[in-house]
Amino acid sequence: MPGSADSPARVLVSVPPRLREQFFPDPAALKALGEVRLLDDHRGLPEALPGAEVLVTSWGVPPLTAALLDRAPGLRLVAHTGATVKPFVTAELWARGIRVTQAGAAMARPVAEVALTFTLALLHQVHRFDHALRGGLPWEAAEQAPPRREILGCPIGVIGASRTGRAYLDLVRALGAEVTVADPYHDGAVELDELLSTSRIVAVHAPALPETRHLIGARELALMPDGAGLVNTARSWLVDEDALLAELRTGRLDAAIDVFDEEPLSVGHPFRALPNVLLTPHQAAGTDPGRARQGRLVIEEIARYAAGLPLEHEVTPELLGRMG
Repeated sequence: MPGSADSPARVLVSVPPRLREQFFPDPAALKALGEVRLLDDHRGLPEALPGAEVLVTSWGVPPLTAALLDRAPGLRLVAHTGATVKPFVTAELWARGIRVTQAGAAMARPVAEVALTFTLALLHQVHRFDHALRGGLPWEAAEQAPPRREILGCPIGVIGASRTGRAYLDLVRALGAEVTVADPYHDGAVELDELLSTSRIVAVHAPALPETRHLIGARELALMPDGAGLVNTARSWLVDEDALLAELRTGRLDAAIDVFDEEPLSVGHPFRALPNVLLTPHQAAGTDPGRARQGRLVIEEIARYAAGLPLEHEVTPELLGRMG
C-alpha cells in the first residue's frame, strides 16, 4: 500500500549530489515525502535498495534487472528525474507491478528555447561571425557571410510534434514564422521530403525509435535548399552524423547541434573546426529553473502515488515503445 501519515513512503533517491541540489533545492520538500535515503553514487544501488518503496533515479542509473529488483521486494514506484527511461527500465518492473513515471514534461521549455536560440543564430549567421572573429580574421573578412534572414515569415519545418516540438512550435509561431510539421500523428502534417525542400530552418524533435534511425541522411540533406540550417536538440540517433559532416564541409548548409553520436565530443572532432556549425555540449535542458521544475514534478508524482491518486506522467509498456 502507498505510504500514509502513519506509514510514510520509504524513498531512495539515487541522484548524485550536484544534480540533487539542482533538482531539489529545498531539502524539506524531499523530506516531506516520507523516510528518505540519499544515495550519492549509483554503484551503491544494490546495497541501498532493500526496504525501498519508491526509487528516484537520474541519468546513469543501471538497468533495473530481475536480480537488482529481487533486492527490493517492496518497490512500487520508480520516478525518473529525466525524460527517457529506456536505458534502465526493463519489462521486469511491470511484471512485478512496479509503476514508472518521469519528468520529461518539465524539460520541454528549456530545450525549445535553445532550439529557438539556434534558429535565430543560424538565420542571422551569428555562428559564422563569432567563428571568424575568434579565429583571428581581419574585420573586413569577418564581415563576410551568406545572406541573413529574419524569423518573421521564415519557412520553418519541425520534424516531430513531441512535447519539445510543440513548445518550439509555440515559440517560433509567436515570432511570426511560417511553420510546417512532419509527424505521422499530427493533424495537417506534410511529408518529410516536402518539409525538407521548402524550409529555411529544419528543427528535429522526433523520438529515437527504430524507424527514426538516421531519419535525416544524405538523401534528405540534399533536399534542403542552399543556405538552409539544421537544428538538432533531440537525439543524434535521428541524423546520420557522417552524412551531415560531409554536407557541412561543402559549406552549403549550416547546423546547430546539441547532441552527438559520441559524447563527450572529442577535441579533434571535425565539427569543431567548421565555421558553419554552432555547437553546445548536450546542455539544452540544463537551466536552473528547468532542473528545479523536474524535481518538483517528481515530488508531485510521488505525492500522488502516496495519496492513491492517478499519476500524471506515468510510463506504460505501450508508451515506452513510442518514447525517445
